[in-house]
Amino acid sequence: MPRFAANLTMLYGEHAFLDRFAAAAADGFEGVECLFPYAHPAREIAARLADAGLAQVLFNAPPGDWEAGERGIACLPGREAQFRAGFLQALEYAQALRCPRVHVMAGLAPAQAERARLRACYLANLQWAAGQAAPAGVEVLIEPLNARDFPGYLLGRQEDAHAIVQELGAPNLKVQMDLYHCQIAEGDVSTRLRQYLPTGRVGHLQIAGVPGRHEPDEGELDYRYLFACIDTLCWPGWVGCEYRPRAATRAGLAWRRALTQA
Repeated sequence: MPRFAANLTMLYGEHAFLDRFAAAAADGFEGVECLFPYAHPAREIAARLADAGLAQVLFNAPPGDWEAGERGIACLPGREAQFRAGFLQALEYAQALRCPRVHVMAGLAPAQAERARLRACYLANLQWAAGQAAPAGVEVLIEPLNARDFPGYLLGRQEDAHAIVQELGAPNLKVQMDLYHCQIAEGDVSTRLRQYLPTGRVGHLQIAGVPGRHEPDEGELDYRYLFACIDTLCWPGWVGCEYRPRAATRAGLAWRRALTQA
């Protein structure tokens, strides 16, 4: 069975953020991820991780002005200095939390912008970030997001993400493959798992039910089949549970308990 990490931004919303670590550990999680940890000092989060015996496996670099609708700035010409400052902050958190992965969000393509110029800016920022992260032993991840939930997002397909990783050639630049986004944008998820997991270019997986982004026990994806596929491929990484619980988080974890018992 894959190793599951609780996404503490989306799970355990019935608790204050810093209390979610203990709640996740009480439910048997050994790893956690979140979107953005920066509202809390790294030392406070590190203490919660240590107290709960958890590994922080992933978080995102600062995305620009999230409340104003920005979803990353890595592809935006003219924002390079802001991107670099934010990524260096993310590296400080990664080292304090002993987190080996940081996701860099590409950003939304401005209307009428030349796509080739955005892509060139994105790749230059990724190359720089990978170089900064390598001495710290941190992987930089990029994630294709579906156009239904993230209209205008620069990176939408698995093949495009893998093409970028291959083009830049940085050993610590990898793809974050969210099966929810993959199903909505492309489908044929098990084939894509078999295509990409053996390459070594996938650094993290995430899951949610499709189409509602709730627990992975409902909707059009058969996660029992997909988890067996991941096991067959002997993929060693973490699978982030990045979904919106239908009700209380613990009650919604019946899918995971059933897998454990099986």
